[in-house]
Amino acid sequence: MNDSTTTTQISDLAAAYDVRLTDTPTPAAERAEALAAPRFGTVFSDHMARARWTADGGWGERRVEKYGPLQLDPATAVLHYAQEIFEGLKAYQHSDGSVWTFRPEANAERFAASARRLALPELAVEDFVASIEALVRVDREWIPTGDEASLYLRPFMYASEKFIGVRSTLEAEYLVIASPVGPYFAKGVNPVSIWVSQNYHRVGAGGTGAAKCGGNYAASLLPQQEAYANGCDQVAFLDAATNTTLEELGGMNIFVVGADGSVSTPALTGSILEGVTRRSILQLVADRGIEVHERTITLAEVLDGLRDGSIAEIFACGTAAVLTPIGRLAGADFDLPVADGGAGALTMSIREELTDIQNGRRPDRHGWMHRLV
Repeated sequence: MNDSTTTTQISDLAAAYDVRLTDTPTPAAERAEALAAPRFGTVFSDHMARARWTADGGWGERRVEKYGPLQLDPATAVLHYAQEIFEGLKAYQHSDGSVWTFRPEANAERFAASARRLALPELAVEDFVASIEALVRVDREWIPTGDEASLYLRPFMYASEKFIGVRSTLEAEYLVIASPVGPYFAKGVNPVSIWVSQNYHRVGAGGTGAAKCGGNYAASLLPQQEAYANGCDQVAFLDAATNTTLEELGGMNIFVVGADGSVSTPALTGSILEGVTRRSILQLVADRGIEVHERTITLAEVLDGLRDGSIAEIFACGTAAVLTPIGRLAGADFDLPVADGGAGALTMSIREELTDIQNGRRPDRHGWMHRLV
C-alpha cells in the first residue's frame, strides 16, 4: 500500500476514531511477563476497535475502547444463524521501533468478500485498515519483540440484531482485538504430521469455503479430534464431490514440492480459502524462476509421489503459522513420511524470506508492508 493518497486517507480515518482509554490498564510488570513468553491467542491487549452498522444509517460509532465482554441478548441473530466473519493478520515491530503490518488490503478485500457471501455489510478497505491502525496506535506497547513474535490482530463482524428469523441482519457489530503471540505451534517451527480425513469434509460446492467464517472452522473440529486420536497435529480435507483431491487443512493452505523443483498448490475452486500467505508464496516462488502450478492435486498422486520419491516436500501456510513443514501424511489406510520427515530446504528458505520481509530484515520489493505507527 504505497499510494500516498490512500495512506493519508487511512491515517486520517484512524485519527478520527473516538479513543476511550481503559480505566484499568494492565500493570507494566504483568504486561512485560506476558510479552516475555507470548502464547498464541491466550492474552489480549487493553483495548479493542469497534464500529456499528445499521441498515438505515450505515457504518458509524467508530471508537477504540476498553477490551471487555460483549453483552448479547439471547435473541441476537448470530447466536442462532451463525452470520459472522473474521480475519487474521499481524503487526510487527521493526528494529528502528516502527510498526508494520503485512498486506492488510488483501485481508480487507477478503473480509469484504466474506461479508458478501454471509449477507453482512461490507466494510471499505480503507476503513478496515484504519481500524487496525487506530487500535495499534493505542496498544503498541503490547507488541512483543524477538524471533517469531508479533501482535496478532483479529478483526471480526457479527449479526447483532435482536431478532429470531431466517433473514440477513439489519444490524452488525465490527471489532478488532489484539493478542501478543509467539509461534503458532507449541513445538515451534518443526515438521508436523497431517491426518487426511476421508470421512468428513470442510465444505461443498457452492458453500462458504472461500469465505472466512466460523462455520467452516467448526466443521473441522471433529475431524481435528480424529487427527489427534491418530497421533497427528492437523487435519487435511479432500473435496466433497469425489473425495479424491486435496483441498486445504483445517486452517491453512497446502503446497507440494516435486523432486524436480516444481511447486504446486490446489487451485481455487470456490471451496478453498484464498490465503494471503498462499498468494505471497506463489509470488516469491515465481520470483525465483521456479515453475509453480495452481491445479488439481489428487491424494493418489501425492501418495504415489511420497512412495517413489517424486515428491520432496509438503508444507502448509497461513497467517498464524506462516510456513509449516509437513513431515508425515497419514490416513485410514496409509502412513508415510515426507522424504526423510524433516523440514524441506525450499520450505525453510521461502519461510525465511517471507518472515524477513515482514520483520524488515530484507527489502520489500512488492510493496507489501504497510506502516501503522
